[in-house]
Parts: sequence; C-alpha cells; structure tokens
Amino acid sequence: MADDVLREEVHRVVHAVVELGGAVGFLRPPGRDETDPFLDGVLADVRHGRAALVVARVDGVAQAMGLWKRASAQVFAHSAEIGKVMAHPSARGLGLGRRVVEALIAGARAAGMETLTLSARGNNHGAIELYEELGFRVWGRLPNVVEVGLERFDQVRMYLDLGTRDPRVVLRGSAPGGAGSSPRRRLRAGSQGEGR
Repeated sequence: MADDVLREEVHRVVHAVVELGGAVGFLRPPGRDETDPFLDGVLADVRHGRAALVVARVDGVAQAMGLWKRASAQVFAHSAEIGKVMAHPSARGLGLGRRVVEALIAGARAAGMETLTLSARGNNHGAIELYEELGFRVWGRLPNVVEVGLERFDQVRMYLDLGTRDPRVVLRGSAPGGAGSSPRRRLRAGSQGEGR
C-alpha cells in the first residue's frame, strides 16, 4: 500500500492532467476512489517484479510520473508497455517527461526487458516527437479509437528495441517455419467469383 502523501501527489497529477484533456486512461478527472486503487495495483506489480513506477519530484513534490508493466502472457514476458506518462500542468516545460521516460527505459533494460511499447494519442505531437528522439518507432495506428467526450483521436503505437537479447536468440520475424508455423493458404483454381 502506498503512503497517503504519495497517493495524494499521484492523484493531484492525474486529476490535473485529465482535467485538461490528457489521455491517460480516465474519461473524466478521477477522484481518490479511482487513483488510490490504481496506485496500489501498480505498486503491487512493482513488488512482484511485473512493473516499475517512476515519480519525478520538484522541490520535494511529485510533479510527473510514468510506469512500465511487463506483458502478462509468458510468451511476451520479455516485453513491457510504458503508460501513464504525464507531468502536472504547472511543471510542464521542465523536461520531466523526458527524464521519466529515460528512467523507465533504463529500468526496463536493467530488468532484462527486450522491447518496450507505448501508445500516444495521435494529436499529441510533442510526446510522439519526444518518444522518437528517445529511439521509439511507430509500428501502427488505430484510427479514431481514443475517446475524449464526443471527439475521437488516433492511437499511435510505438516500440523500442532495448538491445538486451541473449545472443543465442534467433530472430525469425515473419519467416515461414519454426514453432507454430502454418503453410500459406492459396486460392484454388476456379474458386474466385464462384456463386455470383
């Protein structure tokens, strides 16, 4: 369980960011009844080695935060997703977002993660540029799936290869063969257009 000071500080940051339309997982500014259980869950995952939380303080007060969480399926346990990266509006422009993400990357690398992923709202160009400066690359975009009231925005998916793979790992990508492979399906001759 988090101490009450940390709970209040995290709540203050999350509430202010959402109040200004930040896409950090809440449709409306949350109350402590939502942010306290969220923080307790993150800290439980941290204790079990499934996550990391970074909090940036200015003059002793939390002003920015972010986390990474290990993928739950065993076949993806070498990867983690960054989320909830945010800075209190009063602390923007101090470079805290960059510091938080750099600390998350370093922590994931130290924990043996091979790949980090994240999502950014399509109109959050500053965040996307920051992630690209830190080595992330876009791998996909879901059009108009992020809800903010009656508006919809793209979800931009990004990844970073941390360069931590065991040298014995074989990277197969999408090549045929290997575990779980199946042959390509081919249309039979004459099957196109049948039944029209």
